[in-house]
Amino acid sequence: MACQEDNFVNQITELYEKILKLESLKPSKEVDTLFEQLFTMCLPTDTSLDVTKMSHEVQDMRSNLIKLRGEAVGYLEQHYSTIWGSLEDNPLHHIDLFPTYTNYLNLSKLEFDLIMQHTTHVPTKIAFVGSGPMPLSSIILAKFHLPNTTFHNFDINPQANALASRLVSRDPDLSRRMVFHTTDLLNITTEILSDFDVVFLAALVGLDKEGKVKAIEHLEKHMGHGSLLMLRSGHGVSAFLYQIVDPCDLKGFEVLTIYHPMANEFVNSVVIAHKLGGQTTSVRDE
Repeated sequence: MACQEDNFVNQITELYEKILKLESLKPSKEVDTLFEQLFTMCLPTDTSLDVTKMSHEVQDMRSNLIKLRGEAVGYLEQHYSTIWGSLEDNPLHHIDLFPTYTNYLNLSKLEFDLIMQHTTHVPTKIAFVGSGPMPLSSIILAKFHLPNTTFHNFDINPQANALASRLVSRDPDLSRRMVFHTTDLLNITTEILSDFDVVFLAALVGLDKEGKVKAIEHLEKHMGHGSLLMLRSGHGVSAFLYQIVDPCDLKGFEVLTIYHPMANEFVNSVVIAHKLGGQTTSVRDE
């Protein structure tokens, strides 16, 4: 195990140093190749390493990689959303060309299944906080799993919302069921948040641990009792792509399920919890 850990740390350090030398994180052949290598390196394996026990130097590198990848993903989504939004036909006819579309497809199916396991009714209103310029999760859930649900997408960036809105504007169905709000999560009030059956917190909201916990605390304060919270978390080597959300970070919630993906399924772990005050269910770690 020590040898395996050393090999992984050496490989990811070498990749990290190449990423640091990039002049820009906007899509290019070099940028795309390096982050594709990072993505592949952090896919789930049968023998996941415990990154939380690695050295402080490795932890610092991990935190920086999460932020660098978050910035690169933002540029990538903006790039594709701009191109597809400018097409004459329905932009959603092209979303399967997005580089990690299959990952989103598998992830959204799992998240839908978890929602339906822990609710007595099909949700009518879902909030997605941190939806970005390419709200693939909302789009896939709305198109393939929740055809009668309204999705409210929240993002702090007005340009991201403008691009995302243009993506769905020519789709007769989703243009009616997708709403976009430009606001900081910390400004969303109880009056708004308590109205949703399910709240998704995007992986890129809170790129450091402090920011992630602060976002969760705000949701706990303002979500409705018994409503569901869906988060994406790191586990094993995927913690170099996503912040780890521990059950202890979810004060005021009961964790219902923590799902760790199998190889070739998708990358990040999924945590589903509900705001205390509703019906309780025992936690499952899969």
